[in-house]
Amino acid sequence: MEEKAKILDKDAISRALTRIAHEIVEKNKGTENLCLVGIRSRGVYLAQRLSFCIKNIEGKNVPTGALDITLYRDDLALASGLPIVRKTEIDFDINDKNLVLVDDVLYTGRTIRAALDALIDFGRPKSIQLAVLVDRGHRELPVRADYAGKNIPTSKDEAVEVRLQETEGIDEVVIMKNNDKTQNPK
Repeated sequence: MEEKAKILDKDAISRALTRIAHEIVEKNKGTENLCLVGIRSRGVYLAQRLSFCIKNIEGKNVPTGALDITLYRDDLALASGLPIVRKTEIDFDINDKNLVLVDDVLYTGRTIRAALDALIDFGRPKSIQLAVLVDRGHRELPVRADYAGKNIPTSKDEAVEVRLQETEGIDEVVIMKNNDKTQNPK
């Protein structure tokens, strides 16, 4: 894989998250009964950033949690080796809340399906909305984002990499191109 294009830099990511935060506040008519849950791992950092943006807008803290979906994945049986299960941290009641699920990239929709299954084990939110930094298309399930930082049309032989300060030491989104013709014959 080689880098094909940089789609978002640090400033563009910041602007996208600020815009999404404003949209979340507007759609939910403020922060009452609002909570954010990020999907591990980058979704957690994005949820924390959104929470910070919302606090700057409304002056109120929004409960923010982390969700591990490893054991809910539909491809778990296909994985070789033991899965790495990380901690889910939702230390607030999600019942009757407007919950915003946060992830970095929306692709097939399978990660979101797994997250919905996992969330239901914690309660019954009033609503579940989806916020993603990047929507790249190619859905396999009927899932759509309520809030998207950027829609990026991609081909199946491309990958979208979200790199965050917290994980890679830099904020950027890049498209990676698979140049190995043996892996993707025409």
